[in-house]
Parts: sequence; structure tokens; C-alpha cells
Amino acid sequence: MIVMGGGIAGAGAALALHKAGFDVTVYEAHPDSAEDIGAFLTLASNGMRALAQTDASHAVTAIGFPLTSMRVLDDTGAERAQVPLGEAGTPHLRYRCLRRGDLNAALQTEVTRRGIGIHHGRRLVSVEDGPDTVTAHFADGSRATGDLLIGADGLNSTVRRLISPDTPPTYAGQHVFYGYTGEAPQAGRPETITMVRGSSVAFGYAVSPDGETYWFARVTDAPLAADALAEGTPTRWRDLLLPLLRKDATPAADLVAATTPDHLMVTNATDLPTGTPWRSGRTLIIGDAAHAASPATGQGASMALEDAVVLAKSLRDAPDTQSALALYERLRRPRVEHNITVSGNISRGTHTPSGPGPGGPGPRGTSADRPGDDDLIRQLEWDTDLWQPAR
Repeated sequence: MIVMGGGIAGAGAALALHKAGFDVTVYEAHPDSAEDIGAFLTLASNGMRALAQTDASHAVTAIGFPLTSMRVLDDTGAERAQVPLGEAGTPHLRYRCLRRGDLNAALQTEVTRRGIGIHHGRRLVSVEDGPDTVTAHFADGSRATGDLLIGADGLNSTVRRLISPDTPPTYAGQHVFYGYTGEAPQAGRPETITMVRGSSVAFGYAVSPDGETYWFARVTDAPLAADALAEGTPTRWRDLLLPLLRKDATPAADLVAATTPDHLMVTNATDLPTGTPWRSGRTLIIGDAAHAASPATGQGASMALEDAVVLAKSLRDAPDTQSALALYERLRRPRVEHNITVSGNISRGTHTPSGPGPGGPGPRGTSADRPGDDDLIRQLEWDTDLWQPAR
């Protein structure tokens, strides 16, 4: 099998498919494993559960730090709530805060350790679908052939454009800033993510055991043009954000002011429309390539890892490839498209979350509020058969 993309979804799929007994090779367009431009993320309990099913928990618990509670501040800095986060009582299922590039590198290292082939610098240009095989053609003139091609190549997926060229990502109504600093005064509690409901900015931060603070900010505005994103400097983005944060009596402005420009980035929040086609012939897209959501619920990485496990089990348990892909889509689409809708509503201001925002946990601080969660543990549990109950 061919996996296009070596990020979270692609590496996760490779690990799950390999465990299920499939011969799999990963092709990644970037020249190396890390793609860290300063952003951090959280893996929620559902994502950590999926990792555990591929025997890869150790690869992630060795990096980042756990989050076991969430507190909420208002625009005066007063604490309005503090609650346990996810499955905090189970160590390998605790939320984890870490840099995206570190997670990519850790998962790719685990892929390599298991003897799974991974090739960097392979940029896909076309896919040739045949009756029994599918062939990927790369920009360097090389090609790869397998019985299934899995597009795990992210938000700007080449595979998705080949399957469905008329479904590009759309703006979700907000700019999202990310940064981290080791110079700010201690403003957080151990293993806690703090969400600030500011007067004009939604802000969140967590402090690592080493005293480094990771933060994000969501600002509702018109989308930043591509040339502005390309040409704008981190100092400009910091100067844009600070006056908005200084309206409130919270730690947010001081955290951003202490962040050096090379540790700060901004992006437009985007998502994909529900109903985006996921497959054509022997080609399937997963993760952000298929169901990218705005970051407001913080579930993108976790749901990509869920995808990996459910896909591998569907292919293992169904009688043939097309039945497996249909089963996978039937199991996954309601859950991930609910997340697109909820997250998009938060970003666009049509729904007020009762819990964390982007980069943090889901709407109520746990993944148990989304449709399909009653069945999620069974779907992820490695020894359960997905095909027999589906019949």
C-alpha cells in the first residue's frame, strides 16, 4: 500500500496498516521529517487511545507534557471554572501538549524503527488508477505502484485535488496565532491548559515542566491574503495582536510580549465542506486531506489517528478493498463531519463553546460529546471485528 504524506495521519496510518499485516510504504514531499513552524497542538484522550492501539504510545509520551485539567478565565482574569480533562486518571490516555514538528518526527522515527519504508522529497504529480493496482507518479520522474493509495497529505492535499478539484479549503472566519516563550513569568499551573475568554480574542496557554509557555490566540477578522501571510513578519503579527490583548486584565498580553518573533506564527483558520468526496477507485484520503476542521475544537490530530486505526481494521476485516473503504467511510464520516460543523461554528461565531478553543480540547473538554463516541472504543479496540457488526 502507498501512503502519501508522512505527517500525523500518514505516519499513523503506516503504523496501523503495518500492525494489521499490510506491506506499506510512505512517500513524503518534504525533504525531512520535521515541519515545525512554531505551532503546537494537543492530542486528546481519543487520539492517545488510537496511538495505544498501534503500540505507539511511548513515541508520544516521551515528548511534550501531559494536561490533566482545564481552567477558564474571563476578561478580568478571574477564574470561572476548573475541571478535569479527558481521561486524566489513565496515564497513557492523558491529553498531551507538544509541538507539531516534534510529533511528526517522533511518529516517523517509530515508522522507521518498525522497518516501514519512508521516502522524503517525493512530490506527487498524478495518480494512475487501474483495475487491480494504482500508481503514483512523482515530480522527480519516479513512481510507485500498490493496491491502494492513501492520501494523508494534509489541508492542501494533492491527492484530494486529483479526486475532487472543486473542493478547496474555505476560510473559517478567524486568524489563529501560535507562539511559545521561555521568558514569560509563570502564569499557569502544572498539567493545566488555561482558556481565556477575552473581550475580543479567545486565548489559551499551557506551561511545560521546563517553564516554557505555549499559547494560541483566535481573532475574528477578514482573511489574511496569501501575499500578506508570505511577506508579513512575525514582529508585525505580534504588534497586531498585542493591542487587542491589552484591553483585558489577563496574562495573555504579557505572554505574547515575551515571545520572540522567531517563535510566533499566524495562519488563517480554514476547513473543508462536509460531503467532500473521499475516494475514487483505489485512492482514499484521510485526516486533514479529507475532513480538515478549523482548530477551534483542537481535534484534528486526534481524529487523524482515529482514522488510521479504523482504516487499518476495515481493510483487515472486510472481504475486499472496496467493501473496506465503504465500511471505513460509513464509520468515520458522521463523527468527523460533526467536528467540522461544531468547530466551524465556533470559529465563525455562530456557536459559543462551553469549553476550550483552538489548540485545546473539544467543546466540553472531552471527546465524549461527539456522535459515534459510544462506539468509538469498540471501533478502536484492536481485537474487535469491524465487519461482522456492520453486516
